[in-house]
Amino acid sequence: MWYLLIFTLLFISMLLYFKIASFYGIVDNPNERSSHSVSTIRGGGIIFWISICIFFIVSKASFPYFFLGLTLISIISFIDDLKTLPNWIRLAVQVISVGLFFYEIQLFNQVSYWLIFPFFIFSVGIINAYNFMDGINGMTGSYSSILIFTFWIINTFHKEFIEGEILYYVFISLQVFNLFNFRTKAKCFAGDIGSISMAAIILFLLFKLIKVEGNYIYILFLSVYGIDTIQTIIFRLLKRENIFQAHKRHLFQILVNEKKLSHLYVSALYSFIQLGINLCVILSIVNGINSLFSTLVILVVLNLFYIYVRYRRAT
Repeated sequence: MWYLLIFTLLFISMLLYFKIASFYGIVDNPNERSSHSVSTIRGGGIIFWISICIFFIVSKASFPYFFLGLTLISIISFIDDLKTLPNWIRLAVQVISVGLFFYEIQLFNQVSYWLIFPFFIFSVGIINAYNFMDGINGMTGSYSSILIFTFWIINTFHKEFIEGEILYYVFISLQVFNLFNFRTKAKCFAGDIGSISMAAIILFLLFKLIKVEGNYIYILFLSVYGIDTIQTIIFRLLKRENIFQAHKRHLFQILVNEKKLSHLYVSALYSFIQLGINLCVILSIVNGINSLFSTLVILVVLNLFYIYVRYRRAT
């Protein structure tokens, strides 16, 4: 009953936001990197932050530094939705927020100092790469739902690494968002506030799990989208393109824009492939299979799959 109340509250919050966004003209107009053709309400992902805000209040201020970092990154992202900000401002806030996440889980006290800088680079890179999902209907909501579901499986059946309530709240917010985004004609997009705040939530949970378990194989939970992003950067560099300019070179964008596959089909495809990999990771851990071997096998197979699809179907 309580979770139904949370769902209802978030659903009403979304409808109220639509009214505000429509009144103030907070819409996403098609541009050179877009995969949509009509103006759509932007910023619907604000309910991701609202769900964490509710959890923070109900839990009596659990994870205060995480909540502070998420709030900072959500505010600057929402401002960026309204008016494009200089890159250095966004990056500075993102670095501060990631630092607060690491401080919350006491990562600085556990890992070697030489790993901290790569962790920051990885985190900020994922946060910004995640933002590209938003132009494909259903991608942010479905892919993130798979990740939260995976965290729930681990937290429930393998190792409790986080308060379970936070996973329920975030998952519910994703399903509310999916009602308006996982459709042929999306009612709204997540916007920077949604995609970046969700990426931040995922990263916090991921590093919390890694810190508790001491196993880096869990980074594979981001492998499907992560490898797409890395291969896209390499592909653009080989073509001598400016990797900092807006583009439609991600494989999922090519499949939608050039191969004319359904947004929802591509979103579901990415999500289910990631779910399959996540389950393989969990099974390898439960059965005591060497983590390095499992990681290498999954990465090699996934990279070969991407190369095949990109160069045989998408070029």
